[in-house]
Amino acid sequence: MTTPDDRITALLLDTGARPDGGAPLGELLPLVYAELHRMAQRRLRHERGAVTLSPTELVHEAYLRLAGADGVTARGRAYFFAAAAQAMRRIVVEYARSRGRLKRGGGQAALTLEDVEAVDQRGEADVLDIDDALDRLAAVAERPARVVECRFFGGLTVEETALALDITPRTVNRDWAFARAWLVDQLGHAGTAEPA
Repeated sequence: MTTPDDRITALLLDTGARPDGGAPLGELLPLVYAELHRMAQRRLRHERGAVTLSPTELVHEAYLRLAGADGVTARGRAYFFAAAAQAMRRIVVEYARSRGRLKRGGGQAALTLEDVEAVDQRGEADVLDIDDALDRLAAVAERPARVVECRFFGGLTVEETALALDITPRTVNRDWAFARAWLVDQLGHAGTAEPA
């Protein structure tokens, strides 16, 4: 029996195998739309009303970027949703920059890491602060940065993140703990972390 996840993977692999990257993307959207919308709602919930971008707009923009990206579909469902998380991160950051929000001001609402599953930090930062810190983290430890991208920006579970990055759930948890501590320190909230 074929599950919806199996169908998504089959369509993605079929699309990735086509030289033109073509046809099945039209079939794919209805299958992935609900999950992309959930990711977008979770991502925008962190904005606390300061961003007027709707989840639907974020999904549509992310999907357009993914549909035109080489290699995104060739690795299956988990990789597709990790790529969606990365696309959503870039879109939200671009949106924040285009709206004239500056780091630590400009009317942007703070993001709080405690809204993300399994995060118990009390620190807050805006999306541009987190994006900059995440870029710095990627320069020294790329895999933990990708874990944050999947979990924080994409709302993926530990298991989904493990599949997307081709690592074990245990490694995801270890990288997630490291990255959280590193980001809290970088964002100027050292000492606010509580034990997990």
